[in-house]
Amino acid sequence: MIERIHLAKPRGFCAGVVMAIGAVEKAARQETGPLTVYHSIVHNHTVVERLERQGGVQFVESLDDISGLPQGSETVVFSAHGVSPAVRERARSLGLATIDATCPLVTKVHTEAKKYAREGYTILLIGDSARHQEVIGTRGEAPEQTIVVGVLGQRHKEGPDEGLHDPYTVEVPDPGRVVVLTQTTLSVDDTRRTVDILRGRFPALVVPPSEDLCYATKNRQDAVKAIAPQVDAFLVLTSPHSSNGMRLLELARDLCGRAERLETAADLAGLDLTGIKALGITSAASTPDDLVQEVVAHFRALNPALDVVEEGEWENIEFREPRKILPTQELPRTMR
Repeated sequence: MIERIHLAKPRGFCAGVVMAIGAVEKAARQETGPLTVYHSIVHNHTVVERLERQGGVQFVESLDDISGLPQGSETVVFSAHGVSPAVRERARSLGLATIDATCPLVTKVHTEAKKYAREGYTILLIGDSARHQEVIGTRGEAPEQTIVVGVLGQRHKEGPDEGLHDPYTVEVPDPGRVVVLTQTTLSVDDTRRTVDILRGRFPALVVPPSEDLCYATKNRQDAVKAIAPQVDAFLVLTSPHSSNGMRLLELARDLCGRAERLETAADLAGLDLTGIKALGITSAASTPDDLVQEVVAHFRALNPALDVVEEGEWENIEFREPRKILPTQELPRTMR
């Protein structure tokens, strides 16, 4: 029987996710027609389903899909993961108003990519998948000068990823002009090791003074590290598509020996926690905290004397809400 639960702090929504979801909810209330979101606003099925159930919100993986949507779909929200300049240009060509809900920390990496591309550098972009939306968006800023490098140590794979290059063997046109940037949601430790490998191979490698890994990624991983010695196992509430959530799962498994992924309390039915007395719980930066509380309630119902301990500190960061940008007037309003 579970006797004690250690709840990680911080866990759940980060400032970027709060900003992005809030932007969709506000736009859905204000738009007269259906609101389109390009890609899942954040990587969590529950969040997406709740927005769809509220009505007036529809998700697409290509802006070309908008032509098949109901009339009036003239505003598109870009997800928190960011988009490439090609997607922005496509939105303009369709005459769509846009709301850019890209996390500001992802935007920072885009800005770095553009800067170093202008200066003639080859960009080594460390990522967990060349197919991840954040990686696609960042690479899109300078596709001819960007090489996506796989992060060392990652265990979660969605199948072969031919777009990833090995940090031990990747080659660049000019070893004297190369910079490393990273996806914001990677393992802190694995990213550091990957950068060290690249620095050893390319002594002139430029590493921007400000780390690309976001504060929320690091803080959530630090919270797991603090709790791990006190628990027998970990539960990580995350979608399998959430990079930061899957990194939490890998970290908890490495430190505890046992960690299980679930998305909602319903997934507890398939878990055998026999012999576990102290349990750690954390969640991805895109997981609603009410899902965590439902898991805690499940264990409290089994043991009314359950001791619940919250470890760590909450973050106190807010991002400014994005504004709506109207399409250039000269472009044809093809969606009317």
